[in-house]
Amino acid sequence: MSRIGKQPIIIPTGVTITITKENVVTVKGPKGTLSQEVNPNIKVEQKDGKIILTRENDHRKNRSMHGLYRALIANMVKGTTDGFSKELQIIGTGYRAQAQGKKLTLNVGYSHSIEIMAPEGITFETPSNTQIFIRGISNQAVGQTAADIRAVRKPEPYLGKGIRYANEYVRRKEGKTAT
Repeated sequence: MSRIGKQPIIIPTGVTITITKENVVTVKGPKGTLSQEVNPNIKVEQKDGKIILTRENDHRKNRSMHGLYRALIANMVKGTTDGFSKELQIIGTGYRAQAQGKKLTLNVGYSHSIEIMAPEGITFETPSNTQIFIRGISNQAVGQTAADIRAVRKPEPYLGKGIRYANEYVRRKEGKTAT
């Protein structure tokens, strides 16, 4: 039995969950609405303010999807109530970021500035010019946007310059030595 899949998802107050016959779960909360189509072999039930997922049988594919869909639905509930956030740091002389509405402008050592438009449901925030916060209700969209921004200038191992996650450790390499 899946340890994650068998845990019930507690529905907080202010969150409405609808499950259609086609196995589409829609979560509507104070921050927005998310929906996820669930495999027909996984049964989703709502009982006593909780969501319980059960699988049809113990085939390998059904066992793997059991925990996956439970985690996806739990993330949808968390996202519509609290939201998700990722923090990026910019390290390097003259490197900076500036958020203007749905647009993020990066100056990270190229001859031109790079502009990134926020996808649907994502907001950028720059409290300082070397810090970027990416916020949204979809965990997948927040993580993908953060990865796309980091890919503009990955941290390099010799000087540590680049865009990195706030808790990321960049392993430094030793440079050339004069003999």
